Amino acid sequence: MKRRATMTAESADQVFIHPQAIVESDRIGDGTRIWAFAHVLKGAVIGRNCNIGDGAFIEGGAQIGDNVTVKNQCLIWEGVTIADNAFIGPNVVFTNDLHPRSPRLATARARYATKKWLVPTAVGEGASLGASVTVLAGVTIGEYATVGIGSVVTRDVPPHALAHGSPARTRGHVCRCGQKIGFSRGKARCAACGSRYQKQNNNVKWIGTPET
Repeated sequence: MKRRATMTAESADQVFIHPQAIVESDRIGDGTRIWAFAHVLKGAVIGRNCNIGDGAFIEGGAQIGDNVTVKNQCLIWEGVTIADNAFIGPNVVFTNDLHPRSPRLATARARYATKKWLVPTAVGEGASLGASVTVLAGVTIGEYATVGIGSVVTRDVPPHALAHGSPARTRGHVCRCGQKIGFSRGKARCAACGSRYQKQNNNVKWIGTPET
């Protein structure tokens, strides 16, 4: 374990690791908090100012950016990359193998002799995954997308999409601030924060805020 500290105003730039957490990685960014019964394996990378909830499991080879919230009981495996400012709700489960077998099974042992079985999965900047979402290996969830609670993600989710269901499908669009937005003639403005968007061929582009 590295840089275990008690979070105070004077040590807010240090890593806080709860006494009942297990942290085997030394690649934890300043200001990150890791709570009770979380387990972070050697080789996992967690950025600055993250919050890792109770009971979360982060395998070696997983990469988490800055300012990420990982709620309780999440399972984040090798091959999963989570970009800055993402939100991972409670009980979210990632996967990393499209044809899983026990590596101890004689007929599957050769497949697991290398890492060719590993299928990368990515969560974009600012994206949010609701409680109990399950993510199929190989999926990319676009920046600032939102996936609704209990959804099963079996295909890519575009940036700014609001997706839910089993399997998850795009049902609308969301602003960077998380609120729903509606398009008229290819343009949208968020009623909550004023951000403006343009949509062309189903691709959503952030134009700016009233100040820009």
